[in-house]
Amino acid sequence: MRMRAAKLVAPKKIEVVEIPFEPNPSPREVVVQVKAVGICGTDLHVFQGERKDVELPRVMGHELSGIVTCVGKDVTDFSEGDRVVLDPVFACGECRACRKGHPNVCAKVCCFGVQMEGGFQDYISVPAHRLYKIPDQISMVDAALAEPFSVAANIVTRMAADAGETAVVIGAGTIGLAVTQALVGMGAKVLVSDIAEEKLQMAKAFGACQTVNSKKEDLAAAVELFTPGGADILVDAVGITPLTELTLALAAPAARVAVIGFDEKTMQVSPVSITKRELTIVGSRMNNGQFPKVIRWLDEGKIDPHAMITGIYPLEEIEQAFEATLAHPETCVKTIITF
Repeated sequence: MRMRAAKLVAPKKIEVVEIPFEPNPSPREVVVQVKAVGICGTDLHVFQGERKDVELPRVMGHELSGIVTCVGKDVTDFSEGDRVVLDPVFACGECRACRKGHPNVCAKVCCFGVQMEGGFQDYISVPAHRLYKIPDQISMVDAALAEPFSVAANIVTRMAADAGETAVVIGAGTIGLAVTQALVGMGAKVLVSDIAEEKLQMAKAFGACQTVNSKKEDLAAAVELFTPGGADILVDAVGITPLTELTLALAAPAARVAVIGFDEKTMQVSPVSITKRELTIVGSRMNNGQFPKVIRWLDEGKIDPHAMITGIYPLEEIEQAFEATLAHPETCVKTIITF
């Protein structure tokens, strides 16, 4: 049989082509018919040729949902017709990090659709243990956001967030809004900062106690009014060095600061500013077994992925979808490609 695949063949150029595909999974694999895939910030960087670790041509896409069409002979947990989402973290299972239970920081970790072929195609064959079933009442489009919410779940888990604590989230993009929803669901009081009014309105709708347009307002002054002496939890959801430095400046004594960016620029932080306040700086990468928690949140209605979707395009218009998302950063949060 043949199927469609959207291949990034050069920076900013995606071709939708037909390629051969045989639904013949190995004993522990499952064939999934892809139904919806989100465009991630990582995909946008790859699309623009900004990732040196990605070889072209590449089928991108790691935020996906689909339906099982075929299972390998040793697979017992899935059947044809199951509705599933994919955990895109692929690890070796043998290195020190994997043995310690942290495959997301495996020495050879790969992300589906980044260092390996991904989900912008009609069918994928993947190991069964990377899939999770989703309840029938969750739409395929909404389910595609399980992956970014798993990133948020990893962040709040690593931060040991608790009810009644104050939190500052800088950046109201997909991850920032997902983190905001997760923190609000845990009972934290959240301030969200961004420069886009539309995204700040979303944050407010998701339960943020306060929003700050840092282009117009003094963020440090706003944080001091919101939580005198600094916040307990701080997340730079933009992931750039100056904003990560800022989170440290806004931290209360004994606060936890999440570092999730891949900016290679050096931070200018004095050790004494960490020591005197006994700050905890926590790195968080992708997710580590967070999908069951996110699926439970979705099933219980504790998070609202649908409200974060600002564009839906068919596979044939994938290049236009990327271009539109990049052209409107102040209004686009999550763009979905449907099959």
